[in-house]
Amino acid sequence: MMTYDPVVYSRILTGLTLGFHIIFATIGVGVPVMIAIAEFLGIKLKDPYYTLLARRWARGFVITVAVGVVTGTSIGLQLNLLWPSFMQIAGQAIALPLFLETFAFFFEAIFLGIYLYTWDRFRNPWTHFSLALPVIIGSSASAFFITVVNAFMNTPQGFKLSGRTIVDIDPLVAMFNPATPTKTAHVLSSAYMTSAFVLAAAAAVSLLAGRKHIYYRKALKLTMLAGLIFSLLTAFIGDLSGKFLAEYQPEKLAAAEWHFETTARASLVVGGVLTENQEVRYGLKLPYALSILAFGKPNAVVTGLNDIPADERPPLYIHYLFDIMVVIGSLLIVLCIGYILFSRKARAAKGQALPRWLLRCIAASGPLAMLAIECGWIFAEAGRQPWILRGYMRTEHGATTAAHVDWMLLLFSLLYMLLAVTVWAVLRKLFRTNTAEQEMISRGIEGGKPR
Repeated sequence: MMTYDPVVYSRILTGLTLGFHIIFATIGVGVPVMIAIAEFLGIKLKDPYYTLLARRWARGFVITVAVGVVTGTSIGLQLNLLWPSFMQIAGQAIALPLFLETFAFFFEAIFLGIYLYTWDRFRNPWTHFSLALPVIIGSSASAFFITVVNAFMNTPQGFKLSGRTIVDIDPLVAMFNPATPTKTAHVLSSAYMTSAFVLAAAAAVSLLAGRKHIYYRKALKLTMLAGLIFSLLTAFIGDLSGKFLAEYQPEKLAAAEWHFETTARASLVVGGVLTENQEVRYGLKLPYALSILAFGKPNAVVTGLNDIPADERPPLYIHYLFDIMVVIGSLLIVLCIGYILFSRKARAAKGQALPRWLLRCIAASGPLAMLAIECGWIFAEAGRQPWILRGYMRTEHGATTAAHVDWMLLLFSLLYMLLAVTVWAVLRKLFRTNTAEQEMISRGIEGGKPR
């Protein structure tokens, strides 16, 4: 039986909450962008199918937002209950981005309500489209500000620590720390990318189910093209993130690549098994690649883990998390290119359907993209260990010493299970009760008269 340790249970509960919340936070940031793109195309091309896509995506989006509010509130609650010492030290420095995150959320919520209830209420459809822009700004700004808090935990600055008292606080310096540019950009681009693939997966599942309507083909085309653009953007920002780690968190990069000896012309390791003698077996070694990733030069010297104090090294399992994230990202880019090639071939053959194996791969792309998001966040948090505030406070020193955190873990686990089942049931009923084909008829897009 596991001995009660509030630090362990606090870490498990916080990790569970973040892991569950990130699903809805990612959708909450990325789907508004896809909704706006669909509505823009619908107006610009005078294509009612794209407009219908925007309508239907918006309905599902609202449900995920509601769940995201619950899980986001849980995170705020747990920061104060489970990590009181951390909040005592860092709370004043990160108060500004926490406040701005709340403000951005309310800004988004207000315009989302207006956006939802003003469909068909303006003579000029561009007026309604313009209401989607504040929703995008609010959701992306919310993600930006909360990610700033995480960036501060990795490269804290803008304050001085006198004992357990934080003094000489400069909130703007704390916000715009060295980790902010790459971390926030990577979070936003990966959220846009993942949302595109989640929606592409839904379209692919519909086509696999025998729904051959052009509505689903257009949905697939839009989401896969957006997925390609956002995937390439995420890969580019990921490269910049590697260079950030090499300069500011060399221990995280070294642990991610099982790089032990400081050396030039360092190889990047993919997969493999690590022996007790720190030898990598069965892994794929790419010569010079780690030096290029770290500094953009094949002859650059990359710091190894052996030059990092043993008690400040991250856990070595983050190597697999990094690999999963990178491999999935690469496969998604290849999948998008494959889709484009097969689509051109299908058009040349005058209406030939896409191969079912390709549709199955696209259907899997949504869950895979979300898995990459999860691995990325675990990599970011575990790779910062043993610090909760790098260089200032270790994780065990920031956690609560209170009893009954194990009971909190059980209760929140039940809550998340209930929320997961509820949101799945509601979304399933929402789109099965009123199918796209039925809505086309009711709106006069195809047959019938508009209601």
